[in-house]
Amino acid sequence: MTSQRLQHIKDHILAANKCAEMTTPPPSPLSTHVLNTGRGVPGAGMALSLHRLDPCTENWNLLISGATNDDGRCPGLITREGFIPGVYKMRFETGQYWKELGESCFYPYVEIVFTITDHSQKFHVPLLLSRFSYSTYRGS
Repeated sequence: MTSQRLQHIKDHILAANKCAEMTTPPPSPLSTHVLNTGRGVPGAGMALSLHRLDPCTENWNLLISGATNDDGRCPGLITREGFIPGVYKMRFETGQYWKELGESCFYPYVEIVFTITDHSQKFHVPLLLSRFSYSTYRGS
């Protein structure tokens, strides 16, 4: 290959990378990761939703709903601008998840309620799950 051809390929790759960087949204300040500890695999395809409690009405406002990816994660839960101090709830549709795997479970859903006071920090809320138990913690 000529050096001119190599330079053309390099320029093309650099331009594609720059374009990808421009379209990649900033990371969410809130993340989750579902792990199926019974099988030792990510909890892929689990429906979930994120809610914020309205302090005036005491009602939960739905912010986003989605499903975990193949790695058990749900990127882009909330923007930095939308992540304000308050009480939040992540609801995981565990019954449907187990049903799709052909199994039954004890908990039809899991709701994790948590308080955010310093919204400038990064919060990670994992869910470790089996058919008859679950646990969570605040990660970073």
